[in-house]
Amino acid sequence: MGIGEVGSLEIIRSFEDGYILDGKPEEIFLHKNEATQNFMVGDTVQVFVYRDHQGRIAATMHIPKIRPGVYGWTEVIKVLPERGVFVRTGLTKDLFIGASDLPAHSKVWPMVGDRLYCTMKITNQGNLIGKLATEQIFDAIRVDADERAFNLDIDGIVVRTRKIGTHIFTTEGFYGFVHESERQFEPRLGQMMSGRVIDVKVNGTVNLSLIPRGYEKQDADAQKIWAYIEERNGAMPYSDKSRPEDIYEKFHMSKAAFKRALGHLYKERKIFQVDGWTYDMRLKKEE
Repeated sequence: MGIGEVGSLEIIRSFEDGYILDGKPEEIFLHKNEATQNFMVGDTVQVFVYRDHQGRIAATMHIPKIRPGVYGWTEVIKVLPERGVFVRTGLTKDLFIGASDLPAHSKVWPMVGDRLYCTMKITNQGNLIGKLATEQIFDAIRVDADERAFNLDIDGIVVRTRKIGTHIFTTEGFYGFVHESERQFEPRLGQMMSGRVIDVKVNGTVNLSLIPRGYEKQDADAQKIWAYIEERNGAMPYSDKSRPEDIYEKFHMSKAAFKRALGHLYKERKIFQVDGWTYDMRLKKEE
């Protein structure tokens, strides 16, 4: 039985630390920590075969959710700059995905906690490495969207990054594309994103936008300004009379968006302005 395979093997010897399995022709080591219970010589166990940290051909009864030819979602647990990332598979030895299988620009590499859809691949040296799912794999597992998906709020994981856009696999199973004009920054591979469906294609895929709707963005801008006012103990040296370049430098928003956000705070009776400054309304009440 070879590396990366699942099968039933007979226990031919037993000792304190584990068991020796008949791998025909090789003997395979099953550590007791990798067994689900105590066994006797002659018992048959179902195992997954891999190469352990010491380079030995070993077995585990904790069958990993991804295997050669079997894809699944895995969590990134370590990032090695310029080299690649490790993902969790359930084995004692984590799975490595090399830089050649990741985006060309490391700024959009996944971070610890992000999730990747991948499988295992056996190298010429007999080691197991991770391999990301291709667009064809996602096309085979995706769910076709229909007109009911239009304007639907979605969550999804980035599965491919490109300069012209981002590919996302949604929690509904839709395969979506985000044009660069419909995102405020380039998301990283494996990142969970929220957006909405702006078009349903004839082939069942969707176009997505990661830019908040107008009223949502206004709320977000207002929250950003309010947080800054609170951070400065209720007063900031910006108002609807401030220069556009000063507003953009500080808040990264246009003056029009800034004024809309101030208007939102006015309606909530949170702020007032005096001589080019904006204040927390509670300061006025304290006078």
